[in-house]
Amino acid sequence: MTPDQHSEAAEALFQAEASGHQCGLLSLRYPGMTLDDAYAVQQALVARKLATGRRRIGWKIGLTSRAMQDALKIDTPDSGVLLDDMLFENGAVVPAGRFIQPRVEAEIAFIMKAPLAGADCTRADVLMATDRVTPSLEILDTRIQRADPASGQPRIVTDTISDNAANAGIVLGAERHATDTHDLRWTGAIVSRNGTVEETGLGAGVLNDPVTSVLWLARRMASYGQQIEAGDIVLSGSFIRPIECPKGAEISADFGSFGSVEIAFA
Repeated sequence: MTPDQHSEAAEALFQAEASGHQCGLLSLRYPGMTLDDAYAVQQALVARKLATGRRRIGWKIGLTSRAMQDALKIDTPDSGVLLDDMLFENGAVVPAGRFIQPRVEAEIAFIMKAPLAGADCTRADVLMATDRVTPSLEILDTRIQRADPASGQPRIVTDTISDNAANAGIVLGAERHATDTHDLRWTGAIVSRNGTVEETGLGAGVLNDPVTSVLWLARRMASYGQQIEAGDIVLSGSFIRPIECPKGAEISADFGSFGSVEIAFA
């Protein structure tokens, strides 16, 4: 893809979100689209949003489970950018029409106190740069059709990455913990929709350790001349499948001694 095509694709995504109407698959519109192309589109999309006054507050990591990687035939996670208008209060109600096809995932969020970057970054570096960890929900949305209506071809990883890794919102729990107070591999959640348990999972579902996920992000960003900054929120990746959130859905995630987080959809 050319730089002009990157900008063109980003504008299609921007308008899809603004209008509430999904655009077609970019992978069909731009055959041969690479992962580098997808991240270039994402960068152009984020730049378009920043130009409207939004502010970056962190990063999300996705496709961290083996099942999701196998489904998309890839062997690496992906990442996206968190912006200030994506942050919802714990227990808030998302206004009707805010999202197109919202879903939620349960994750462990890292709140950073120091910059983190470098190809030689280590697990110890991640822990030292982390201020606190907290329970969280990520709200997903798709500004791209999940499948092409004519051919039935499903979206692929380049579509998802271009669409800011499907990120739409984030909800943080009230609890904040030092990284040495919980074994994050064994930290999990029971996630319910309207009082019915839909999913359960453990942090080990995220690359065997959520810390490893943040380490992957720090190393990947180094190759692009970027870094995680102090104050950033980093969503380490979901350890449950996405849960659909139609109108009237009330989501609660019970992380046990780690805390809890809730969100509802009007």
